[in-house]
Amino acid sequence: MQHSQYEKVPTKIFENSIEASKSVAQEIADLIREKASKGENCVLGLATGSTPTTVYGELVRMHEEEGLSFQNVITFNLDEYFPMQPNALQSYVRFMKEYLFDHIDIAPENTNVPDGTLAKADVQKYCKDYEQKIEDAGGLDMQILGIGRTGHIGFNEPGSGIYSLTRLVTLDHITITDAASDFYGEENVPRKAITMGVGTILKAKKIVMMAWGEGKAPIIKEAIEGEISDYVPATYLQNHTNVVAILDQASSAHLTRVKTPWLTGDVEWNETLVKRAAIWLSQITEKPLLKLTNRDYSENGMGDLVTEYDTAYNINLRVFSGLKDTITGWPAGKEKASKRVIIFSPHPDDDVISMGGTFIRLADHGHEVHVAYQTSGNIAVFDDDVIRFADFVNDYHDQFGLAKEVTQVMFTSIKDRIKNKKAGEVDSPEVQKIKGLIRRGEAKAGCRYVGIDDSQAHFLDMPFYETGKVKKKPLGEDDIQIIIDLLEEIKPHQIYAAGDLSDPHGTHRVCLKAIFEALDRLKKEKKDWLNECQVWLYRGAWQEWEMEDVDMAIPLSPEELLRKRRAIFKHQSQKDRPLFPGHDSREFWQRSEARNRGTAKLYDDLGLPEYEAIEAFKEYFF
Repeated sequence: MQHSQYEKVPTKIFENSIEASKSVAQEIADLIREKASKGENCVLGLATGSTPTTVYGELVRMHEEEGLSFQNVITFNLDEYFPMQPNALQSYVRFMKEYLFDHIDIAPENTNVPDGTLAKADVQKYCKDYEQKIEDAGGLDMQILGIGRTGHIGFNEPGSGIYSLTRLVTLDHITITDAASDFYGEENVPRKAITMGVGTILKAKKIVMMAWGEGKAPIIKEAIEGEISDYVPATYLQNHTNVVAILDQASSAHLTRVKTPWLTGDVEWNETLVKRAAIWLSQITEKPLLKLTNRDYSENGMGDLVTEYDTAYNINLRVFSGLKDTITGWPAGKEKASKRVIIFSPHPDDDVISMGGTFIRLADHGHEVHVAYQTSGNIAVFDDDVIRFADFVNDYHDQFGLAKEVTQVMFTSIKDRIKNKKAGEVDSPEVQKIKGLIRRGEAKAGCRYVGIDDSQAHFLDMPFYETGKVKKKPLGEDDIQIIIDLLEEIKPHQIYAAGDLSDPHGTHRVCLKAIFEALDRLKKEKKDWLNECQVWLYRGAWQEWEMEDVDMAIPLSPEELLRKRRAIFKHQSQKDRPLFPGHDSREFWQRSEARNRGTAKLYDDLGLPEYEAIEAFKEYFF
């Protein structure tokens, strides 16, 4: 299980989060059945958030299809926001009911979630009683954990002591920022929470910590390989005698055995690993690729690689030539014939934020470029923008051929709905529609600026997204068919899609899955146009491809970078202060430019040509 002397927590790595979740669910089910066979209760510590949802879904499936009973199960949840009503959208009581409790045969009196409705004066006694209730149940047989970007477990933020018990805590600013999307704005996030303590968690007989996605990779490395510190509470798990970290490949990416396996012992070298090793060595020695020596490789655990290739120069030249070949100013090739291109954009601004320079280049080269906006993006618009647009229609009603009485009623109704909306409450269908139209208008403006006709902007409004909530529906057949129909209509030579799996809201992952599923089905039908079709994955505001993964690098001049910025500016509702900024406080255009300039600098540092900026892509073979 534990493959490296660097890892201080036993770690299992699965290909993806689905397989990992099924493994955890099976272990929980086995424990429940084992306890039931002995006539004993099974006491589980449960977590909330996006990480355990697939685990709970698999447990529900086992209950429905395999007869897994929860009648002997007692649960204690880690935490709850404070204050928080149990029926609120963001309540962990509601979360547990929706994902697990309402679908299994667990006794309601056996489920325990911290009470967010208490008077503050009553919280201390309640927390003491919560601890006692866990003890009276026999202690936690298994505790399920996720991990936050600050390294928090539960809501035990940096600074939490190893012996801390259930208590009221003040949330870290990063935690509040990460939760902003769930509450439709940072200002609506509660500043406090009730949480089990680190000491409470460590009393569990077994602990399972799960993490999915590239976004968790840096903190996972700290938690598993770093020194124990109250600055990263998850490192306390290193003291537990029966703990396991369950990861997907993406979240494990920064672990030493994954990122730099040559430091852990013998490795089987392949093309990707050789490329990664040479790039890494160039970066830590601060030397261009072609200046790396035999000694550089030998002193950094790669003497066997030099032996295999005879000299360092052979390695350097091979990697250098490969990177040089990724650079092209012609994203659709140098052929004069116009090609049909589809850029899939999960939200109405991902196209220009993530690959605006390449979008402009494709249009400038005369290709038939289509953009498919997969979702409306309607939850990411401020309420005051809705009022401003409704007010515009009301004031100029005569210009639109509308009666004053009609527009006034509409305007008043919208204002009242927004005024009376509670924090975190779902918008009315009318308000959702206006927010979607705002984003649609901005997307069209961006396309016009780039130079493509309105008819080449396709607004798919995939059904999985249209809930009005941050929580979306599962990907369905209707979603996939929408993608299939568009692909069949256009028969593209090139497809660009968002491969940014660290999108904190999950929409990018679902949108990409829909595209892959559509392509797989079309491939089975042996569509002729697929034989000439390439698929390129871009990444967005959240991260960039690792250098060894880049298959195409499009250099941008200072003028093209400025044109890209102006295309991003057309999305005015996301400018200055987007509703869901994620963990980075910079505007999207600032993040994008910094990323593009950073990629160009990496190429320059490796000894390749120096450019103002570069957009990077990875080819997907289907």
